[in-house]
Amino acid sequence: MKGKGTREKGKGKTRISASPDGLPGVDRYIPSPNHDARPAGVAVELLVIHHISLPPGRFGGPGIVELFTNRLDPAAHPFYAAIADMKVSAHFLVRRDGELIQFVPCAKRAWHAGESSWKGRTRCNDFSVGVELEGTGEIPYTRAQYQRLVQLTRALMARFPIADIAGHSDIAPGRKQDPGPSFDWDRYRATLEARAKPRTARPKRT
Repeated sequence: MKGKGTREKGKGKTRISASPDGLPGVDRYIPSPNHDARPAGVAVELLVIHHISLPPGRFGGPGIVELFTNRLDPAAHPFYAAIADMKVSAHFLVRRDGELIQFVPCAKRAWHAGESSWKGRTRCNDFSVGVELEGTGEIPYTRAQYQRLVQLTRALMARFPIADIAGHSDIAPGRKQDPGPSFDWDRYRATLEARAKPRTARPKRT
């Protein structure tokens, strides 16, 4: 299911943006009903990275989308009976092949963090954007996922006053473990920093 999107013109080409926020690079917008309004006057200041796979340890199926849109069939897998009634969502999902799906507009509060705190502030859903990586936390994430995550992070930081990036395990220690030991924070941050810096022009030869 694809969102209507908006058409953006540039360099002689017409590009389809599926993001309700007009963010570049979003491949699909699949609206989730699991969101509500952020508190008045609260800005997006935190990006939270998660992982998810449904069924656990399997990739590419419809389970994640069905969970976030309240359409998960409890009879489709033994694990689903325990989670089918959960009302959860995230703003974004990055698939193993790098596909980027948006479920909740960034101006809205997605239900991704649960009971959480960051630097003394509780209720991280109020002031954060949640990004799910399709994975288990044990299997290495793909190159395409890191590339798309960096692109998304740069776009979000350009749009919102994001001051911090954390894992779900950082805002809910002891309760959550994602994005897990297989997430290479050094690789992610180094790539993010490198892409943020302008390229230095090479001196002309004389």
